[in-house]
This record gives sequence, structure tokens and C-alpha cells, in this order.
Amino acid sequence: MKIVLQIVLAAAIVLLTYMCYESVMTPIRFDKENKARTEAIKARLIDIRRAQIEYKNIHGVHAANFDELAKFLNDEKLPFVRKEGVLTDEQLEKGMTEQEAVKKGLIKRDTFWVTAKDTLFGHDYDVASIRFVPGTQKTFTMDTVTLTSTTGYTVKVFECGVLYDDYLGDLNPQLVYNMKQKAEVYEKYPGLRVGSLKEINNNAGNWE
Repeated sequence: MKIVLQIVLAAAIVLLTYMCYESVMTPIRFDKENKARTEAIKARLIDIRRAQIEYKNIHGVHAANFDELAKFLNDEKLPFVRKEGVLTDEQLEKGMTEQEAVKKGLIKRDTFWVTAKDTLFGHDYDVASIRFVPGTQKTFTMDTVTLTSTTGYTVKVFECGVLYDDYLGDLNPQLVYNMKQKAEVYEKYPGLRVGSLKEINNNAGNWE
């Protein structure tokens, strides 16, 4: 009987130690994984924002969906300026402009028309992946609307984002729930996004 009690006690100690260890390590592992996923998603959302801004510069509106945005990146051309040489401090002090320096042959500025993808992101950028949330097969949600400013001007805006559930759903459910509850209490978007369909925020990310 004494041996049995000793075994039970040892097992209880091991279990308690494991539970204490997990209670400490679970949030640490969650925070580490959340940070890694968040950084990858932020980078992708910034790419989407950059593409949308350039799309609007050309078309006057944002792309309504990822098919339109991908077609723009792959097919339409934007100016790309290749620069050789820069103005020296002495030239700047004399008030010389780049245009004057180019005319005198002191520096070179050549403009080429290349695809929007190459101009914005480089030749090897994978346009097909831009719609997908990194690390998942889920797609970002994206929409556009026209808002009226407090001064009466209409402003075309877009929003692109992903919910906590969609990129953290495989992690600790209680910790994900806590993040969602915090967002609800502060009336914030329960995830990551750029832009907004409800306010004019200059396409800012909700982490910025």
C-alpha cells in the first residue's frame, strides 16, 4: 500500500509540474506564433495597399476584387525611372535642379514602361499569392465604398483584412477568444486590416 501511495504521489507531482509548465509555456508559444503570423500578414496587407493605391492613381477607383488587382499588376504598365548619378552638395548649394543636370549630361534619368508588378514589387513577385493569407489557404476579404467626409467631399476607400479566427483558429481557443473579446470591448476590428469601409483613415493598417 505504501508503495502504491508513493507511486500515486509521484504521478501527481509529475502531473502538477507538467500543468504548471504548460500554464506558463502555452501563452509564450501562442505569443511567439501569433507574432510570426502577424508580421507575415502585415507585410502582405502592405503590398495589397500599395497595389490598391497605384490602381486608384490610374483608374480613379480601387480594384473591387483580387482578380481586378491581379490583372492590373500583371498587365498594366507604369513608368520606372532608372537613375545614374546624383547631384553633389556643391551643385545643390548653387541651386541646380535634376532637370538642369540631366540637360548638361551630368546625371542620367531614363524612363521605361514596365508592368505594375515589376515597378511596385520586382520581377519575381508572385501576384497569384497576393490574395491569400500567409500560412493558410484562406483569402483576405476586400471591398470598396464611397464615404462622405465631414466637409462634404466624397472619398473612395477600400478595406482588406482577415479575422483572428481565420489565421489563429488552430491555436489555443481561449487565448484567441480573449483577443476577440478585447477587440469587441474597444470596438476594434477583430483581426488585421488596412483601410476601412466606415471611416476615412488614409488606408492605414489597424496596427499603425
